[in-house]
Amino acid sequence: MEQIPILQLGGFLLVTIQVELHDHLAMTLQDDLTSKLARTHAKGVLIDISALEIVDSFIGRTLGQIAAIARVMDATTVLVGMRPAVAITLVELGMSMKGVRTALNVDKGMLLLRDVIDEFEVVEPAPSGGASSQS
Repeated sequence: MEQIPILQLGGFLLVTIQVELHDHLAMTLQDDLTSKLARTHAKGVLIDISALEIVDSFIGRTLGQIAAIARVMDATTVLVGMRPAVAITLVELGMSMKGVRTALNVDKGMLLLRDVIDEFEVVEPAPSGGASSQS
């Protein structure tokens, strides 16, 4: 059975799609990524699609669903390496990919993920040192 590797890098998950993504493999990726998010509590998902030459409506919808699932599980998704022809196809199909951030390459995608995560991190208040010393 064909699988796409999902690597954990700190608080992020990295998915590099190096094979042609057919419908069954896309669904397997969605299931595997959802399970990995649940196990790791990762705050970011970076999906590299630079090897994909063609994205049809099903694959486009699946990528959007992956991002929506990640968002519900408190993770941000960044899609990187989109070829111009793929971007044109998605727009022509009317797929806006709402909630999916994009970047040109993996390096820029990782920077974007870090910025987004840092922006939303809640800083916990420092614990109080005990009773105040009033005389």
